[in-house]
Amino acid sequence: MKQQAVVAAGHELTAEAAALVLAEGGNAYDAAIAAFFAACVAEPVLASLAGGGFLIAQGYSDNAPSLYDFFVQTPGRVKSDQLDFFPIHADFGSTRQEFHIGRGSVAVPGCVAGMFHVHRELASMPMAELVAPAIEFARQGVKLNHFQAYIHTIIAPILLHTPATISLYGQANGDLKTAGDHIYQPQLADTLDVLAHEGERLFYEGEIAALFAQLGEAGGLLQREDLQQYRSIRRQPLYVRLKNASVYINPPPSSGGVLTGFGLKLLERLMQPDWHPDSIGYLQQLAKVLTQTELQRESFHVQNKALALLCEDDVVNRSFNAWEKHPPSRRGTTHISIMDHQGNRAGLTVSNGEGCGYLLEDTGIMPNNMLGEEDLNPAGFFNWQPSQRMTSMMSPSLVNFADGRKLVTGSGGSNRIRTALLQVMSQLIFFHSSLEQAVCSPRLHVEKNFLYLENFSNEGIHQALQQSYPEHKYWEAPNLYFGGAHSVMGSARGVEGVGDPRRGGVSRIVG
Repeated sequence: MKQQAVVAAGHELTAEAAALVLAEGGNAYDAAIAAFFAACVAEPVLASLAGGGFLIAQGYSDNAPSLYDFFVQTPGRVKSDQLDFFPIHADFGSTRQEFHIGRGSVAVPGCVAGMFHVHRELASMPMAELVAPAIEFARQGVKLNHFQAYIHTIIAPILLHTPATISLYGQANGDLKTAGDHIYQPQLADTLDVLAHEGERLFYEGEIAALFAQLGEAGGLLQREDLQQYRSIRRQPLYVRLKNASVYINPPPSSGGVLTGFGLKLLERLMQPDWHPDSIGYLQQLAKVLTQTELQRESFHVQNKALALLCEDDVVNRSFNAWEKHPPSRRGTTHISIMDHQGNRAGLTVSNGEGCGYLLEDTGIMPNNMLGEEDLNPAGFFNWQPSQRMTSMMSPSLVNFADGRKLVTGSGGSNRIRTALLQVMSQLIFFHSSLEQAVCSPRLHVEKNFLYLENFSNEGIHQALQQSYPEHKYWEAPNLYFGGAHSVMGSARGVEGVGDPRRGGVSRIVG
């Protein structure tokens, strides 16, 4: 039965590209591909042809979902005599975070392989038609909105690193462009046009692959063989069964989905009948669960597939019992959620890190800096195994509720992804909150016994949480630090979408 379609994304043009495809009869997977390419133009700090990501897909007939893994991969060589690799600091206002950039921070990109993989297996429209909106946006110019301008200020050292990046993102005086200014990307438009017609071989074996190799020779690690050997992988999502919902999340080698599932199972054990989303009791236990997931993350090697065992009931029970006896004391990404007219669902999360600070010559493409992200390199920089998928917190997710509701969600936000998803899902699963309430409610995050929290209306909440976590940071208003869980939901009443306001989220319903 035909229904309305819906998309939630991080930018109006990203959502518009998906909506145009849906209105033309494309399915959710066509729309996700179009939205990705549009995001590379409209959200260039968060999405790039030279980044990585994941797409989760499930058809309307409730067939088994699939997870397309096209995240970045480590290069085949680990060392270089003249490595171009150095730190910069991203300023979030209330906190700062160190990232490393340079040619030596670039991992093997996967997004292009992933989009063509999804297109071959699930799409219904020609690739050239799906890329067309992005090409138009790039040629006509994208007007910087306030959120994107804010993102640019956070990573200003990256966007002002070279004359080429200054030419793209800066003004004549060398300062960054501001809200209301336009960013024109004719080189990226040309690249997209050629890519749509020549296919992924251009990127992994042709002229673009040669440019990545040149980047490697000038202080990086990539070689042509790294591009040639890269493959997108279709995996079976990790299934987490709860009393009132079935959750499908990103499996290992990624860790974000597993940790989210582990947290949901712990919360299910703890739930009390008198709790509500803003009750002090619930939020105190939520903070403890976030702490416990952090401890579990540290105790499992992130590349070890044994991480999946965290969602097994006996492991959750043992962890729960040990926790009760000994209570613990202690990245640029964008997401797109889509449900089409037939009920097909797609959740797409992609990242470019923050970008390496260089543009590939004459392409308009800024490669990722994933080898320079501390969150993705917990064993230390350049201590990874060569030619291996890197781990990720990203986890586009599907939830099928016992009452018939169907959710697509996911988030950006580096280490905050798992906590954003846990809080959105827990509100919907355990409290039957509205989608808007689940996405927009204040959030917590716990890391290394440090509490980060947004502004709750009940001052008693702040006092109770800060007693347990003397070290804390507090935001007066919702902040992009806590992720961006752009989500859509279908039910017997119809479809709805909510773009997370923390990351400029928008939603569109297509009749």
